[in-house]
Amino acid sequence: MSAEYGKDPLLSYNEYLQVRPLLELQRTLSDPVSHDELLFIIIHQTYELWFRQILHEIDATIGWINEDRLFRANHSMRVVQAIERVIVTQIHALETMAPIGFLEFRDKLNPASGFQSMQFRELEFTSGAKDESILATFADDDFAYRKLKERFDGPSLADTFWALLSRNGFDTSDHAARVASIVKILAQPERHENIYVLQDLLIEHDESIALWRSNHVMMVERMLGMKRGTGGSDGVGYLTSTLRKKFFPELWEARTHLTA
Repeated sequence: MSAEYGKDPLLSYNEYLQVRPLLELQRTLSDPVSHDELLFIIIHQTYELWFRQILHEIDATIGWINEDRLFRANHSMRVVQAIERVIVTQIHALETMAPIGFLEFRDKLNPASGFQSMQFRELEFTSGAKDESILATFADDDFAYRKLKERFDGPSLADTFWALLSRNGFDTSDHAARVASIVKILAQPERHENIYVLQDLLIEHDESIALWRSNHVMMVERMLGMKRGTGGSDGVGYLTSTLRKKFFPELWEARTHLTA
């Protein structure tokens, strides 16, 4: 009977999940080791793992939309939403650090910065917020630049969504036309059920990332006040400037024009 549950009797939970090498990846830099540095590393490594899964689901969503398989596309975006609810609240774990505890190891991070998160920039680019100036900051990192250039040059989730609407007879020729098309969908959701659900999941994706940015700003200010970022940015000032970024501005604007 046991053979039915696994072909390899030597495979264990720890081997399958690579627990031993995983636990070797949290390498602190402070000396003596600051108590809070391990938490800082684990939280940020966890973010990178979640970003990887979000990218996996968005890539799948783009594929499903291109095949007009909207049920599957919507399912993948629901996975994205579930993960983003986790990362929005996960940042509060960092707020358990004492400010003085963070300062014990913060200087060791310089000039590294969260600004350099390749996967978060991939998430932005592939969602629809492509910024050539951000791409240029990775020019000295061959691996990251190659990955980001591929995202920058490829069709985004936003591009794919508007192509879907065009295939379904909606005018997507310019910004105003796209807004008007979304108003039509919002006004009669039952006529375009799967597209309505998809646009709702996309705006929720936008909202979740905005909430993550907002929580991040508050956490940084709570820890550091208005100190400059380790990568040389304005710290809270720079982070605050990103709060108005949107992947799908037309979806937000359409709500303004919707009437009963």
